Amino acid sequence: METIEVKRLELWARHGVMEQERVVGNMFTVDVSLSVDLQRAMVSDSVEDTVNYAEVVDVVKAEMAIPSLLLENVVWRVKNAILARFPMVRGGSVKVAKLTPPVSCNVDEVSVTTRW
Repeated sequence: METIEVKRLELWARHGVMEQERVVGNMFTVDVSLSVDLQRAMVSDSVEDTVNYAEVVDVVKAEMAIPSLLLENVVWRVKNAILARFPMVRGGSVKVAKLTPPVSCNVDEVSVTTRW
């Protein structure tokens, strides 16, 4: 198995428990790591034999555009959308991080990761 990764995809989205987060929005990053058998693509040099990372980005952008209260829901939806679009994916992970969470102290980010 090989790995295809999209790291620190930056997107503005409207996820959060607080109403203000869903009105104003926030900056998020998304990391995706996909386990795929890429032997065929390595020989063929054809995008049809791999998972096109540009299409992965489009899937993530579409799911991030749908507001959710919880990051847990967002990572679950992104994972399911990727698996529906790319049946050759055998495993992976999705991490969604909120860069400026509404907490009372300074933090780099808060995030939720799902692995399968």
